[in-house]
Amino acid sequence: MVGNRPEWLRVRMPGGERYSRIKARARTLKLHTVCEEAHCPNMGECWGGGTATFMVLGDTCTRGCRFCAVDTSRKPAPPDADEPLNVAQAIRELELDYVVITSVNRDDLPDEGAGHFAACIEACRATSPATLVETLIPDFHGREALLDVLLVACPDVLSHNVETVPRLQTPVRDPRANWDQSLAVLAHAKRRGFLTKTSIQLGHGETIEEVRGAMAALRAIDVDFLTLGQYLRPSENHLPVQHFVPPADFDALAADGRAMGFAFVASGPLVRSSYKAGEYFIRDYLRARRPGAEA
Repeated sequence: MVGNRPEWLRVRMPGGERYSRIKARARTLKLHTVCEEAHCPNMGECWGGGTATFMVLGDTCTRGCRFCAVDTSRKPAPPDADEPLNVAQAIRELELDYVVITSVNRDDLPDEGAGHFAACIEACRATSPATLVETLIPDFHGREALLDVLLVACPDVLSHNVETVPRLQTPVRDPRANWDQSLAVLAHAKRRGFLTKTSIQLGHGETIEEVRGAMAALRAIDVDFLTLGQYLRPSENHLPVQHFVPPADFDALAADGRAMGFAFVASGPLVRSSYKAGEYFIRDYLRARRPGAEA
């Protein structure tokens, strides 16, 4: 375990007009954002730049990953039937041009929330057809039929996080999650023709070579986009940080990722899975693939 955070991990408090609008509207519509639930350090920057990450299916997860700040319970409250329309309304009112829709795990539901998640995407499509939609999904226990329920709604990017290197899956993630299951989710989405994205946290005790090995395995199943960031302990009840990775190492890993063939790599101490999700490169990349785009 390491001590105080280094200087490069200090950030400004969030603020600004657009940040305040998103926060206020989310409260009015009873929406949850993973930005707040996960204590993301980049919330002000992303919200101020026209991107936001909405967390559907409630704010309580049925799993207990040891790095995560989201509340857990074996039996959370039922999903809010109004949530799909409320998410869509917020996206339209706030004129968001790139949105990430994610969710807690809902192992307590027969379809693990896949149908509700799909309804949220479809409502967004109906009200804001120009908005790019990335979905950061749970693993649905690797059940392809449930994945297909969500994929029918056609997100622009299918994101699912492997979280850490293969060796550290058990101490970091809930026992119901694992490396092979997560790779199967990403591979299935790729076979269905979707752009795929994942994220790896650094600071759990992994080596740089283990990170490079994990990246190579992700490229072997043709994952398109990758984010690498520093794990920060949400509270004393969560896993301690084993080491702080210097910016130079993140830069080197970004170069490695580009050489491996990832279409885009975001790598840095403060990067998160939806960090700068609407970065211009990804927006242009996605829009160029949409029907009617110029060749």
